[in-house]
Amino acid sequence: MIKKIDNILKEFNKEISEVSSKSNLESIKKKYLGKDSELNNILKDIKKVGNEERKEVGNKSNEVKNSIISLITEQQEKFDLIDLKKQLEVEKIDQTFPGINLKQGSIHPLNIAINEVCEIFKELGYQLIDGNEIETDEYCFQKLNMPIGHPARDMQDTFYIDDKTVLRTHATNITARMLTYCAKNNLKDMAVLSFGNVYRRDDDDATHSHQFMQMDVFAIGKDISFANLKWILEHLCKRLFSENTKIRMRPSFFPFTEPSAEVDVECINCSGKGCSICKNTGFIEILGSGMIDPNVLIQNGLDPNEITGLAFGVGIERIAMLKYNLKNIRDLYENDVRFLDQFTFFGN
Repeated sequence: MIKKIDNILKEFNKEISEVSSKSNLESIKKKYLGKDSELNNILKDIKKVGNEERKEVGNKSNEVKNSIISLITEQQEKFDLIDLKKQLEVEKIDQTFPGINLKQGSIHPLNIAINEVCEIFKELGYQLIDGNEIETDEYCFQKLNMPIGHPARDMQDTFYIDDKTVLRTHATNITARMLTYCAKNNLKDMAVLSFGNVYRRDDDDATHSHQFMQMDVFAIGKDISFANLKWILEHLCKRLFSENTKIRMRPSFFPFTEPSAEVDVECINCSGKGCSICKNTGFIEILGSGMIDPNVLIQNGLDPNEITGLAFGVGIERIAMLKYNLKNIRDLYENDVRFLDQFTFFGN
């Protein structure tokens, strides 16, 4: 058997020295190391020889096998190196060739507006909450002073999922939920900004849509007054538009605030002089606001004799349209790259 093993090694050395390709090398590997190779058959028959010879045959077989493996690996690495050199030659990069210009993306204008408003209220210590868009009738209407049959519901005609569940018409549903939370946990003060999509059957013109984004802000505590509300609104508008921005507050009606006020911002286009955009009034309506109605506090478990609060809601699209002088609200939803490219350098 020893002589047979030596002959196997001799034949292998001859063939490996003449190998010319990977496929040829693979055939040699199969011939000398495969399942049906002579060397493998010798190892199978080793049990037929005596103990002394078995040890010698085993050692010799392993020595030859390791030698064959080593030489095959060495030859394989040579072929791999040749292939790599060919590949590098084919894939050679011309460093003088112009590079690829990667298109720069941008933050969506609505997200720019959201981020800016959120940053303003974070500085004031408000909590930021992204609330649920599918809401119960109770929290969307009843706990906000709009019981079933209330005429104010007609102003917020919405999409009903069933008799008790709706797509929320305003982000004020989070105000109701947070007021209830305060009552359950005996909290006497809280300031929250909530935001997200709201839904109404309203798409009459280029400035309205059946779905839009809204931010709702409220703060409750002891002795919060209308003066606090006015200061916050002025602070918000000056931060959003310019330090010289003026606001105007007009008496209005909202079911969940009393007193209530519409808030107008001085026309950014004409600086209050009057133009076609502001219909020659010098001001543009931006949001609704007021002091939280005592009935809303009561319906959510709070005592209006101990706690007062301010609240207002603003459409994010309205802010974006004023801030970036947009004429059609649908431009914000259509994902037209030509439109979005205009905001590459905003908020990035």
